[in-house]
Amino acid sequence: MGSEKKSPQFKPEQDSSSINRRTFLQGAAATAAMLAAPRWAQAQGNDLSPIQREIEKRHQESVQRLQEWIRQPSIAAENRGMSEGCELTMRLLRDAGFSGVTKVPTDGQPGIFGILDAGAPRTVGLYFMYDVKQADPSEWSSPPFEAALVDKPGFGKVIVGRGAVNQKGPEATFLAALHAIRGAGRKLPVNLVLVAEGEEEIGSPHFPQVVQKPEVLAALKKCEGIFMPFAAQDPDGSVTTFLGAKGVVELELVSSGERWGRGPRKDIHSSNKARVDSPAWHLVEALRTLVSPDGNDPAIEGYTAKARPLSPSEKAMVAEAARRLNEESIKKQLGVQHWIHDVSFQESLEMLVSRPTVNIEGLVGGYTGPGGKTILPHRAVAKLDLRLVPDMKASESLAALKAHLAKNGFGDIEANMTGGYDPTTTPADAALIRAETAVYRRSGIDPIVMPRLAGSWPGYVFTGEPLRLPAGHFGLGHGSGAHAPDEYYVIESSNPKVRGMDGATMSYVEYLYELAVMK
Repeated sequence: MGSEKKSPQFKPEQDSSSINRRTFLQGAAATAAMLAAPRWAQAQGNDLSPIQREIEKRHQESVQRLQEWIRQPSIAAENRGMSEGCELTMRLLRDAGFSGVTKVPTDGQPGIFGILDAGAPRTVGLYFMYDVKQADPSEWSSPPFEAALVDKPGFGKVIVGRGAVNQKGPEATFLAALHAIRGAGRKLPVNLVLVAEGEEEIGSPHFPQVVQKPEVLAALKKCEGIFMPFAAQDPDGSVTTFLGAKGVVELELVSSGERWGRGPRKDIHSSNKARVDSPAWHLVEALRTLVSPDGNDPAIEGYTAKARPLSPSEKAMVAEAARRLNEESIKKQLGVQHWIHDVSFQESLEMLVSRPTVNIEGLVGGYTGPGGKTILPHRAVAKLDLRLVPDMKASESLAALKAHLAKNGFGDIEANMTGGYDPTTTPADAALIRAETAVYRRSGIDPIVMPRLAGSWPGYVFTGEPLRLPAGHFGLGHGSGAHAPDEYYVIESSNPKVRGMDGATMSYVEYLYELAVMK
């Protein structure tokens, strides 16, 4: 943190005739998909080529829309640009054809609700987020809110910026699909109900308040499923379909002399450690009780009691994924040489999707500036995240943690949940999943299927009571670096296996048409 670095993988954008390869490279991918289109597309007069031409014609407009969105910081954790980010998102939705776009007040950042009624027989739900993670400009090769277009070897022209792939890039690409359908003089094949939030990156603490609004809940009950736009392609062009996601609890453990009744009430000279207790060491001792000695296995009493083991069919999914995925490539991407306990690749994947975790995100206490400062801190904080699997609940997991601390002599340590939610599960035979599989396969991609995403999103508000809807992610295209420096999203692909923004836009068009007829 704090040191400047230039990434060797990015080169400044250069004007060149090679830019004209966009239409060929992306258009060829989309054309191939259209040639493999189902018979209903031609039989019903739903030739998608006019929409494809509209996508290509509107390319610059689509890129500029995404750049405008990235250039507006919207960081919930810092309460930075949130009002402006919400207003901009609402304008972009209205421009794309949504009506009745309204700001939904919550006890935190507002949500957004909108409807696109095309008079279609079927209605599909759409989840957006308009907030992004924090960014330290000193770690980036170009400013994180500049939305620079650069050449990335092996990928082509990419846009670099915070939110480029998580989630403004895929969301802007979906909006580009709506513009292209309307521009081609077509009606949307399904109606859309959109709900958006501005607190996903802080654990969605108030998103249930958005969904539970009577008018929002009534509209969502008409939906056949909910999906989130997603850049699903890996660099080799492969795609993984996830039948759910882990839940999460984000919290802070706070140890203080005031609350403990021991140690100082303010920072004091460190020489006093000879006779005064340390709240920082008290926190360290508490943390040691939460996991096994190597830090890998949760040790909170009762925490994993309801964790559902993988079923035989889920184990079979993981075994097939292990056969098709490249272990060395994944290790290189993660910057690791070993899995915990030196388990096999297949077992590492099983653990990834089925094991609850206790992770330290950060530790803060006392002086952290340059040089030393001989103090005994009066306060120390650990930021944790706990990942949950079915049938665990966020509220029960937090209660188990608090009970564990109290039982082990650390009841004075505050456990403040800052956000979180339950895991999700969607059946493999849900129309939402079958539709995305059909689109991927017509694009020449046989998707890998995994029981769930190891990360988290607040889909539980859709899959749980009272809606009980299937929910998931869909979209072609590629990007990476979410939550990291030099986050990027591919705009013009030089890799024939990976779609650029135009090709990804076409994938959403294909998906909406597929959803319209899926039985």
